[in-house]
Amino acid sequence: MPSQPKSKKEPTVIGWMEYIDLPDIALHKMKAKIDTGARTSALHATDIEVFQKQGSSWVKFNTWMERDGVTIPLEAPVSDIRDIKNTGGVSEKRLIIETNLLFMGKTWPISISLADRSNMRFPMIIGRTALKQHNIAVHTRKTYMAGK
Repeated sequence: MPSQPKSKKEPTVIGWMEYIDLPDIALHKMKAKIDTGARTSALHATDIEVFQKQGSSWVKFNTWMERDGVTIPLEAPVSDIRDIKNTGGVSEKRLIIETNLLFMGKTWPISISLADRSNMRFPMIIGRTALKQHNIAVHTRKTYMAGK
């Protein structure tokens, strides 16, 4: 008797632009571009400063929420420093933080690089690694399919 193919669950389809939450660093309803061309997620950060806290490397930085235009001071433990290609294809060293992403009622850990995104349309991009293993597909012509 031939074996039956495993039924594959249909992916959840989201838009190329969605609202996300980063509850561990108190960022809520942040507009993000879902960018499967980027491996690592990135968050707009300025005034980046590494410091020691309880024997570990931490980073202080400022970000902003597009809807308010308010600068938000944040800090988080540094998890790594990586070479990441910027939008121009040039490799640069970036600090990486680990935090939880809350999206579509589910929470999972993601890595985020800190970069000055002042000249970019979105303060946050969600890269393909953050979506991996969550059976998510991106509709390239629709936005906010996961709800506002």
